[in-house]
Amino acid sequence: MTKKIVGVDVSKDRLDLAILPEESRYSEANEHEGVQRLVELLIREPPDLVVVESTGGYERDLVAALVAKAMPVVVVNPRQVRDFARAMGVLAKTDAIDAVVLARFGEATKPEVRPLPDEETTALQALITRRKQVSAMIVSESNRLETARHKQIRNAIKRHLDWLKKQLKDLDKDIQTMIRNSPVWREKDDLLRSVPGIGPVLSTTLLAALPELGKLDRKKIAALVGVAPFNDDSGKRKGRRSIAGGRASIRAVLYMATMVAARYNPTIKEFYVRLVRTGKKKLVALTACMRKLLTILNAVMRDNRFVPAYS
Repeated sequence: MTKKIVGVDVSKDRLDLAILPEESRYSEANEHEGVQRLVELLIREPPDLVVVESTGGYERDLVAALVAKAMPVVVVNPRQVRDFARAMGVLAKTDAIDAVVLARFGEATKPEVRPLPDEETTALQALITRRKQVSAMIVSESNRLETARHKQIRNAIKRHLDWLKKQLKDLDKDIQTMIRNSPVWREKDDLLRSVPGIGPVLSTTLLAALPELGKLDRKKIAALVGVAPFNDDSGKRKGRRSIAGGRASIRAVLYMATMVAARYNPTIKEFYVRLVRTGKKKLVALTACMRKLLTILNAVMRDNRFVPAYS
């Protein structure tokens, strides 16, 4: 049987929908009433898949409404969709065209439907996102302080830095309070942090942004995060391996945690030293350690088993 695939292009003001195979199209305002009308439309003849492009937050209300009705919805990477469109020879870009491309993308690639975050997890994600923003502002202001020469400007930057640091401390407190108040999250947080080198930042990031941890095998979880090596062999170029794609926000935090683990986690430290001794470049060795650390964390969550404390 031909599957019914829906593509929804989301912008700040509009929701443009395309349905395959009949190629029918609809449009609604991206506000509460419009979202409800669109969901009601889909409920009448439930689709096999709804494909929505990640748009930095404008898609959240729609996705939440679809999940609440148990719709098979996936949120896809915009870059992959644009690459798919170019491969199809679709160079024009309008909301209606994008909706059709999204539906075609779903039809061709059959992306796996994974559990999407509930309201509580979405709230935690928002706090973590805000923490990253404040951290970035602290770095920017610290850099400005180094080059500022005027006393009045320096004092203004210092006051702003003090305020930002207080905001960061408050956010850390809010994040930890939310986690410790949830029995499920508290147990998972304790499991993750039993691994040497894993602190609160990586643990909370994984809880909020990687619900698949412990539910996939090591190869799939590595590919999902973007630390699985892929071949880059062409002509005389052989043996080169690279990582790309995946969830960059997780990969950035995992990288920092791995640098700590390479010093304080005996398993990761030994692995890193061995790779460097065999001639691997330090960055290559560190990337391999990222993958190994993620594999360990995946096993800890899968087996629901604490890592014994090292003496």
